[in-house]
Amino acid sequence: MKTGSPILTLSALATGALTVNRFTNFAGAQAVATDVALGVANANYATGEQAGVQARGVLVVEAGAAVAQGAQVQPDASGRAITLAAGTAFGRALDAAAAAGDFIRVLA
Repeated sequence: MKTGSPILTLSALATGALTVNRFTNFAGAQAVATDVALGVANANYATGEQAGVQARGVLVVEAGAAVAQGAQVQPDASGRAITLAAGTAFGRALDAAAAAGDFIRVLA
């Protein structure tokens, strides 16, 4: 089991359903591949709830594909961490992910 160590958690009004351990954008929705991520949801949230978003530290994120240790990561279309392709990097993977659904620690 991976554990994180967030040093900054913000609150954001959830403008859509948020899934724990997935990236959240600045508008309070699940981040997609073109978004700059604000952070990672610390629980599941419904639209309209005040969500806890971990923005800095060592954060546990669900991977959307294989990710190499040390790679810069960004959100995929579902808010999961993938290797930086064309978006904005959120942080660096502290662990490798073998496949989608793995959980990795990201240093942000």
